[in-house]
Amino acid sequence: MSSRAAFAVLAAGLLIPAAAASLSACSPVTSYSGFQAIESDPKEVKVGTDTKSTVRGRLGSPSATGAFDPNTWFYMNQLKSRVAFKRPEVIARNVTAITFNKDSETVESVNTYTLKDGKVIAFNGRETPTRGRELTILEQILGNVGRGSMLPQDDEGVPGNRPGDRRN
Repeated sequence: MSSRAAFAVLAAGLLIPAAAASLSACSPVTSYSGFQAIESDPKEVKVGTDTKSTVRGRLGSPSATGAFDPNTWFYMNQLKSRVAFKRPEVIARNVTAITFNKDSETVESVNTYTLKDGKVIAFNGRETPTRGRELTILEQILGNVGRGSMLPQDDEGVPGNRPGDRRN
């Protein structure tokens, strides 16, 4: 075999695994978080027949309860995808809100919301100014010099010691 052919075989032997590794690095990584419906789906809850105990027995504890109404349970999950170094992107999000009657604890309504039902909220990154000023590191370090004492105080209240007794 000539040196050119040997070099071509060696180059192909190194380039093919490198190309395969680089292609696999660009494949998306998906992650699932939140409530996972294994045996039953929250959409299968029947209005008027199921109660809090049957829903908890079938679906488990809710992901969250209502902040102002503990009779509203939420089951939430989402699917994210990330490619290489990019930010994760939410592919799917499902929120099922189950509302119970306050007196009889039976299901009054089952509402399902998806990613399409969500709204983007504009976040304001500005801070509210406060009175006063911030101290620099040097001012913080030197500001405490002379305020405290290195000697133990008599009023430390250690059990078994008399005030003023320096014996151990």
